[in-house]
Amino acid sequence: MSDSTAVAAPGATSIDWKRIFFILLGIALFAGVYYSPPWPDAVDPLGKHFVLSHAGKGALAVFLLAGTWWVFEVLPIGVTSLVIGILQALFFIRTPDQAFKDFMDPSVLFIFGSIVIGLVFTKTGLTKRMAYKMLVIVGERTSMIMLGCFLVTVLLTHLMAHTAVAATMYPLFLAIYALYDETGKPSRFGKAMFIGLAYVCGAGSIITLLGAARGIVALGFFKELAGKEVSFFEYFYYFAPIGWLMVFLLWGFFMIFLKPERRTIPGLREKASQLYRNLGPVSSREILAALIIIAAIVFMSLQSFIPAIKPLNKSAIMLVCTVLFFIFKILDIKDLEDIPWNIILLFSGAMSIGFCLWQTEAAKWLAVNWLTLFKEANWFVFVMSVGFFVLVMTNFIMNVAAIAISLPVALVLCPYLGVAPEVILYAALTTAGMPFLLLVGAAPNAIAYNSRQFTSGEFFRYGLIASFLLMAVLALAVAVIWPLMGMPVTTAG
Repeated sequence: MSDSTAVAAPGATSIDWKRIFFILLGIALFAGVYYSPPWPDAVDPLGKHFVLSHAGKGALAVFLLAGTWWVFEVLPIGVTSLVIGILQALFFIRTPDQAFKDFMDPSVLFIFGSIVIGLVFTKTGLTKRMAYKMLVIVGERTSMIMLGCFLVTVLLTHLMAHTAVAATMYPLFLAIYALYDETGKPSRFGKAMFIGLAYVCGAGSIITLLGAARGIVALGFFKELAGKEVSFFEYFYYFAPIGWLMVFLLWGFFMIFLKPERRTIPGLREKASQLYRNLGPVSSREILAALIIIAAIVFMSLQSFIPAIKPLNKSAIMLVCTVLFFIFKILDIKDLEDIPWNIILLFSGAMSIGFCLWQTEAAKWLAVNWLTLFKEANWFVFVMSVGFFVLVMTNFIMNVAAIAISLPVALVLCPYLGVAPEVILYAALTTAGMPFLLLVGAAPNAIAYNSRQFTSGEFFRYGLIASFLLMAVLALAVAVIWPLMGMPVTTAG
């Protein structure tokens, strides 16, 4: 019976009903929202009305379709991103100029430059040098290898943007994984390593102002809305215990839910030592590549301290690196073909839908509706609701935008509930830095996905658990850790 089926099967095409269902579900969600009657206004505590325009409703419709197709990967994720621009243009949600201009936003070009740096690390052999040297230090236990990788990643986020860190560490993770499984096929260890790369980049990025741009922007909002300034040290003081606690909890999370198939890799230390020796002396090309990359990292780090160079665009700096790699023939035209354009398009679509929600004020309408639900709640519940809203929104739109739409509303409500503005700021920034659900939530998520060790559905599934863990840590910080450290959480305190 089975043999006859096998003979008849060649030439026949099986129908993927699950894929068809989710394609149609996304379309149905889009149509249901876009063509629905006008929705009620959102009203803030001061009585101000926020109208959800037809364009805003359209933005929400695109948001739902894209989220469904991204999570269930019914199309290549970059193609779903193209659909975001197409729908905005064809359904007059935004003009084509606006919808597609975001596909080449400076942030997208920053991602492009970060990925190019990753290619350089791999091509020159710098990655292998770093990987083999690290393995000699951490030994042969897979749990320690994973922890060692995570710790190096987080330490780097103290000094440079988490996107650049992900691009730097990604090839190193690939080189290490190749020693675990030469075939490169997906495994529990591979999923833990690369999903972990994305997660710990986020956890580390909240610790200092150098880890991501969102911190500087949020402090600007805070100064304007609350009339208070936060110093570099104060920022680090409150975030260091939270960021590092999340790193170790995430490591434990992966050791439980994605426990490596092998406890040890026998002979790995000796093999790594031998492979390092086989690389020979450091080449001039490796030195030149390292100098260009280090110079860019140092320059971008100094921008936080030297006002004269602060206005220089980080994306332009990253692209200068890209041009120099070609000038000095570290890369050639063939290397451009190795750029994962699927990932670039993914992030392009994320920028487009994010700006769409922002410019149509659909995001503000959501924020007001959500936060006013808690205007008579206990102060702790209100703070957690702010953190949760930012957590959800930052998976779809830029975390800076998520903070920008939630902080003003939350700070208006603070006096009514007796909540100190400081705890709102830190709670929002904590969850803004860790979008664990969708690949579009942060560039490190998209970079890690390029490993092909996990699907977007798996990322979402494990991200749900990790997000619950994050909310638990935030609750502990709000109720216990930050008050003990001296942060005011209520106006009475």
